[in-house]
Amino acid sequence: MSLAQLSLPDLAGAILGFALTIMVFSYVFGDNGLFRAAIYIFVGVASGYAAVVAWYNVIWPQLVIPVAFGSRSERLFAAFPLLLGALLLFKASPRFSSLGNPAMAYLLGVGAATAIGGAILGTAFPQALASMNLFDQATLTQGGNTIYQLTKGALILVGTLATLAYFHFGTRLHPNQPPSRPKWLEWVGWVGQVIIAMTFGVLFAGVYSASLTALIERVYFIKDFILGLFAS
Repeated sequence: MSLAQLSLPDLAGAILGFALTIMVFSYVFGDNGLFRAAIYIFVGVASGYAAVVAWYNVIWPQLVIPVAFGSRSERLFAAFPLLLGALLLFKASPRFSSLGNPAMAYLLGVGAATAIGGAILGTAFPQALASMNLFDQATLTQGGNTIYQLTKGALILVGTLATLAYFHFGTRLHPNQPPSRPKWLEWVGWVGQVIIAMTFGVLFAGVYSASLTALIERVYFIKDFILGLFAS
């Protein structure tokens, strides 16, 4: 399809996308004004979008409406986040920044608790259950190949235990000696280190593959845009 067949909004979007793509690709020649302008535009648009989402999904329905039009209980419930938000504004002033410490402490505490709870309930427990379920009778007999399922479960279990052993630190046997741990645990930790390295390698390959896919898509976009300029 030629660019002349596009509607005005689609044409403007295509031209803008082509210009921003070229501006980002200009980083090949080093840091320059075009690349920095593209980054500033991206950061500005992302910040504006986040602000709009926060206003319409959080501030307006959960703070402004309850305070302005809610019942007494709803206003009392909204007073706590309103107070924390007001205290947080004091962090912008070096003189009164200490007044915002309670709000920052609350945010950090809730964030840390959420992260720890998510790591335990969303990662540690499911990983442990998944490792134990590998030796379940129904799992071992799945597909009619018990030996294969048992071997796979044993390898996954050994890999999990070896990875955990890598993070086991030794203890001081004497005050003047460095921390040490048993020799067999050193070997198990080395196996866990190899497994961690393999995991990071796979993750890096996935990130590289996704980046390469995005690069190919942008190259094809530039090619189609240039060909569309000369299409009848």
